Amino acid sequence: MIKITADSTCDLSPEILKSLDIDIVPLSIVVDEKSYKDGVDIQPSDIFDFVENEKKACKTTAVNSFEYGNVFKKHLKEYDAVIHINISSEFSSCYQNARIAAAELENVYVVDSRNLSTGSGHIVMDAALMAKEGVEPAEIVRRLEETIPKVDASFVINTLDYLYRGGRCSGLEVFGANLLKIKPSIEVVGGKMKVGKKYRGNLKLCLENYIKDKFKDASDIDPSRLFITHTPVPEGTVEMIKELVGQYVQFEEIIETTAGCTISAHCGPGTLGVLFKRLSTKQNGV
Repeated sequence: MIKITADSTCDLSPEILKSLDIDIVPLSIVVDEKSYKDGVDIQPSDIFDFVENEKKACKTTAVNSFEYGNVFKKHLKEYDAVIHINISSEFSSCYQNARIAAAELENVYVVDSRNLSTGSGHIVMDAALMAKEGVEPAEIVRRLEETIPKVDASFVINTLDYLYRGGRCSGLEVFGANLLKIKPSIEVVGGKMKVGKKYRGNLKLCLENYIKDKFKDASDIDPSRLFITHTPVPEGTVEMIKELVGQYVQFEEIIETTAGCTISAHCGPGTLGVLFKRLSTKQNGV
């Protein structure tokens, strides 16, 4: 038997984790030098409270190699092998730390998802489904490495305030975005995060244009699974997104998930992304 584990940043729902027997390793969220375990003793709503009401900065820190080692050793007592999927090594030292832990053990495989949120979630789910089918660990890893460049992950951010508080953009950029009602899209390219198209107008209009841009050429889209992942958004927004997507692609499975503490801490409320796989490697640098 194979155990699939993943960083908490994969943003899969508790129902999915339970049904596919996936174990989560939580990153830490640091608030004024106090550390909390992501999804264990801090939730996204707590992040928003800290930032909005208490004016505190929230930062994420990686899982260390000792913690990974304990997780791997625990599962090796019951399973023949462990496959762990990390958040992109470009975003965090989690991958390097997991590799250090795995190097001291046998039958532990560590995979760099080159992604975040449910971009990683696609890889985690694929691994768990293959493990259930009895695919050998090395073959699972090989197939995952083929899939990783095909994941298309992006989000539209309603406000730059959280990126500013985290030191990821300037006050001038925030002022200009607010003045011009600009809502940028953030894309994962080559394992790194970059600013994509900048939309202008209210959130509803920006999301409509975002969906059109993502799906207007559907010939290369894998219709097997779509994640709609978001922080708190206005009521009816997700239903609107599903309807808009359906005008372009009929996905076999559409899964709505709530963004975890990492996306929430960096992007804030009103953030929404569509994350799917392509049939071939993306042409935009991945």
